[in-house]
Amino acid sequence: MVSIVTPSYNQGKYLERTIQSVLEQNYPNLEYIIIDGGSTDESVETIKKYERFLKYWVSEPDRGQSHAINKGFKHATGDLLTWLNSDDIYMPGVLHKLAELAADNPQASVFVGAGRIVNADGQVSYYKEPNTEIDIETLYQWMSGGNFMQPSALFRREAWEKAGPVDETLHIAFDLDLWLRMAKQGCRYISTPELLSTALGHNEAKTQLFAHWMTIDLAIVIMRHGGKDAAVRPHLEDMARRLSMYEPNFAKIINHPLYKLLMPVLKLFIKPAVRWRDTLPQWSAAKSKKT
Repeated sequence: MVSIVTPSYNQGKYLERTIQSVLEQNYPNLEYIIIDGGSTDESVETIKKYERFLKYWVSEPDRGQSHAINKGFKHATGDLLTWLNSDDIYMPGVLHKLAELAADNPQASVFVGAGRIVNADGQVSYYKEPNTEIDIETLYQWMSGGNFMQPSALFRREAWEKAGPVDETLHIAFDLDLWLRMAKQGCRYISTPELLSTALGHNEAKTQLFAHWMTIDLAIVIMRHGGKDAAVRPHLEDMARRLSMYEPNFAKIINHPLYKLLMPVLKLFIKPAVRWRDTLPQWSAAKSKKT
């Protein structure tokens, strides 16, 4: 049996295609679970449309994606487990391929294939095949080519029982944290170059909205698990260089005579800037703090 959890929050315009990609697998022994965070868009109506095919679903406030995944796995009874985000889709026949890979490799616990990201026009913006060999050392190099796409991964229940649950204090790099914990527990990885999933690249995706946050999150997780400073420092330094360019350019703009001349007029048409904490994601702990 394969158990799949889809965490979602206000992703109604993408959710139906995700659900369809799971159900169209026609996998004979499937548990499908959807954990919605209390969406206010069309998500609940979409879920109800397919609820007869679901093992379990709920729509209620949660503490973010990692919390939703853990909630979902509490209802899962499958031998093989994974989660599929609400803007990702499976390629046809993926569950059969992964189940066969697991059956052919009884000594392995985690099974990984290729994945891609496409934009709204269907153009491929990113394609990633996993390393032939995946272990703790290649995972330490996650930021330098040792990564793989989570929607193209599936793992045995015993791997989850050894290394889970997902760390709910993490909101971006929690998948890498889980892969590293599984590797530390001796779980063996098996990879295939076959394309298994497609992720939709859009402006609302966390990895695009919070790219700098993701860099920091990944670096912290790698070093927390024993990765060397050299594995993350170049990426943090590159981020710092790019951020440092904003400050002098911003100063030049606001001090420009033309800006000062036009600003009184522009204020009539531009809404006041929101406080920084109001721009943070729902799952940010900082947002809940009083200022």
